[in-house]
Amino acid sequence: MVQQVQQSAASSSSTSVQRRIAFVQSCWHRDIVDQCRDAFLAEMKRLGFAEADIACFEVAGAFEIPLHAKLLAQSGQYDAVVAAGLVVDGGIYRHEFVAQAVISGLMQVQLETSVPVISSVLTPHHFHSHEEHQQFFHQHFVVKGAEAARACADTVGKLRALSALPRKLAA
Repeated sequence: MVQQVQQSAASSSSTSVQRRIAFVQSCWHRDIVDQCRDAFLAEMKRLGFAEADIACFEVAGAFEIPLHAKLLAQSGQYDAVVAAGLVVDGGIYRHEFVAQAVISGLMQVQLETSVPVISSVLTPHHFHSHEEHQQFFHQHFVVKGAEAARACADTVGKLRALSALPRKLAA
């Protein structure tokens, strides 16, 4: 049964059925986070999604992503929500608290709405504004964007296959 569902998911991702994806990104460290969005869009195109299938949204920072994701998921217009952001230790507060709140919030959104949320919200232990870290995360977000696209397309396809399974009636 599992093998059949996986095969159905793969074939459903290449059908002409409309699939809408919301991409929400924070604007803190925009030059870095934009790399995730651009790589995500390029990979989704390669996977057969049209530009019109993806709506991009921006929020101030990562802390604002979960509420935006929840409202988009509840709208019924999207098959998945993808979140991208960079939570760094700015020396003023403990970034671990923000990172935990964002990631927990994203998990809560998908469990409450049954709309998958794919996270590319990164929370490095150490981030400095010098060129070496800027360049590393600039390149790393390209990788994360492509990974998020593959995870998104795979998840949407598999969930569509699962929803096509016959439901058992409660006894």
